[in-house]
Amino acid sequence: MSEAGRQSFTDKAGAALKPDSQKSTTEQAGDFLKGKSDSAASTVQPNSHKSATQQVGDSVSGNQNHNQESILDKAKNAVGLGEK
Repeated sequence: MSEAGRQSFTDKAGAALKPDSQKSTTEQAGDFLKGKSDSAASTVQPNSHKSATQQVGDSVSGNQNHNQESILDKAKNAVGLGEK
């Protein structure tokens, strides 16, 4: 379970697993804004104040208080569904 004020893990997974080519422009923009907002919330909250579950969720999604490609993005890129 994600913490209050953060994007839920199921929403993140749903957005990551659906190829951008199958999303509307509005859906892509919404995913982008939600992702940036969640990343900002992750960055401003110190890891010492996050639950163990949130730390794992941030690790999987790449929100670890620094910019790096997430495990989900790496997987999408490996099978040709990512942007890179």
